[in-house]
Amino acid sequence: MTRSSDARTRTAGAGAWSRRLLLGLLSGSAALALRQARAAAPLDEDKPFAEHRLALQLSDREPAKRALVLSVANNVLRAYGPDRIAVEIVAFGPGIDLLRAESPDRQAVDSLVSQGVRFDVCINTVETLERETGKPVALNPHARPVTAGVARLLTLAEQGYTVVRP
Repeated sequence: MTRSSDARTRTAGAGAWSRRLLLGLLSGSAALALRQARAAAPLDEDKPFAEHRLALQLSDREPAKRALVLSVANNVLRAYGPDRIAVEIVAFGPGIDLLRAESPDRQAVDSLVSQGVRFDVCINTVETLERETGKPVALNPHARPVTAGVARLLTLAEQGYTVVRP
């Protein structure tokens, strides 16, 4: 082998190594971009054109607090339009009273559901109440069960929702 063929072999080997490195970096970057796109994708497939995402926390029993949460949801729907904002209300602790079947706010909840607002109820809270009272908790059929209300809020925040506790 001549000196020039050795140089060509080394150059060819370095070129192949560089191509493999570049290909590895590009595929790693593509995989990272895909993961980030999935993480940024909205949880609310019903609102594919939503430009805004709002999660409202309700953990209080007081009627004034329930009314405030419902009012905020109505106000943002009016301000942005129901197709441009995704609203999810997460109730846990004493806040689940809003989502009881016999709630005085049932009509307002049902109206918001018809406009695309989602209502999540913490099943940890429901199970605790059922254990303590020995009675089942009757819930609004529109209430979507989530294992833990706080965990749901964290997930929504990670998905780009702004979490507000009115």
